[in-house]
Amino acid sequence: MRYLVRDRMFAFHEEAWIETEHREKVFKVNKKLLRLRNTFAFVDTRGEVVATIVRKALTWHHTILIKHDGQRIATVSRRFLKIFGDRFVVKLQDGRRLKIVGNLWDREFDIQFQGTTLAHISRRWFSIRDSYTVDVLSPPDATLLLVLAVCVDHILHEQRD
Repeated sequence: MRYLVRDRMFAFHEEAWIETEHREKVFKVNKKLLRLRNTFAFVDTRGEVVATIVRKALTWHHTILIKHDGQRIATVSRRFLKIFGDRFVVKLQDGRRLKIVGNLWDREFDIQFQGTTLAHISRRWFSIRDSYTVDVLSPPDATLLLVLAVCVDHILHEQRD
């Protein structure tokens, strides 16, 4: 299934809509400003929080926690001094480790588990909004893969700024 993440670049508060390839809105990502840490709420169309993305502002490493109902379900870590290999590693609560590989500078990357691609993320630029597609190849993990795509995009966006 293909999803499209649309950012509102000029809004006072950052928000993004995630739509299916048929333009049906599935999730809304709200960034909460004026806090000591960056927090994103992943909200479904009924208004229920599906996941919370939390990054502490004053840390040396880009480590993001993904929570559901207050419990951590995944940790996204960025490797700084790794010359060869993966730059992002995702540790899931069930013990699985996902890798995020690809051309991160151009924001074309894959989320993989044991060499199998679970999702492919591709960035496209528009005049007023920027958006990217997430091709989910593992439907049972679709929500988690969308959350991970938003996490990595946020880290890369901060890095460029």
